[in-house]
Amino acid sequence: MTNLLAQCTWPDLPPKYDRALRQAVAFILGHFNVSGIVASGTIIRGNPDPTSDLDLYVIQQEPFRQRVQRFFNGIPAEIFVNPPAAIESYFKEEYASRRPLTAHMLATGFVVLQVDPIVNTLRDQAAQWLAKAPEDTPESMTMARYMVATLYEDALDVVERDPVTAQMLLSRAVMEMLQFGFTQAGRFWPRHKELLAAYGQLDAETAGLATRFFETAALDTRVRLAEQIAERTIGVSGFFEWETFPEKVAGGAAE
Repeated sequence: MTNLLAQCTWPDLPPKYDRALRQAVAFILGHFNVSGIVASGTIIRGNPDPTSDLDLYVIQQEPFRQRVQRFFNGIPAEIFVNPPAAIESYFKEEYASRRPLTAHMLATGFVVLQVDPIVNTLRDQAAQWLAKAPEDTPESMTMARYMVATLYEDALDVVERDPVTAQMLLSRAVMEMLQFGFTQAGRFWPRHKELLAAYGQLDAETAGLATRFFETAALDTRVRLAEQIAERTIGVSGFFEWETFPEKVAGGAAE
């Protein structure tokens, strides 16, 4: 472990984060057969929030994956341990779900340790996945639009008899409307805590409506604002006509 620690390189961090990162890396080297360690997240990027944690991606050759959450020097750390094959599967799965978290961590993170060339190989793949625009079909777009519209309609259905549930559903519906806006623009979804700020760059007026929606507690105002956001994102305010293509299924009539 001492030899591997000597091979590590370290980002320029404030002392409390620097100590935490070094303790976390020592822990990792004492518990895993490491091919590489990549540090990511807001702490590494230099813009942490009060409760920000260290995100540490551990590439290892053993055929198991593990996630560890621990405190180091009082700083929370999330440690993701995976072999290359699992990481490559995450690239594909997360790309399909429009949230390429693994690719972002590896492509933009700081390489603390590289023992095996697989680290650079995976980082190159990660960058390629991030550069690849999400793929959508007219059918998948319609389905996504339908799911958001249905959630919004459910919220309106219970406004009179269950306003608390209406508030809950409206909040979720507006978040999903904004996510659909990114889908429609052919972009990946940002993290939840960056959603409003990122939407401001995509459509400042809609982002302003969403900000007002989340700032107010008045249900009637929220309903009105949600309707405006729906018009600007999904283009409908509830049920709309559509149909899927016929699909062959197993177990049909005998030939």
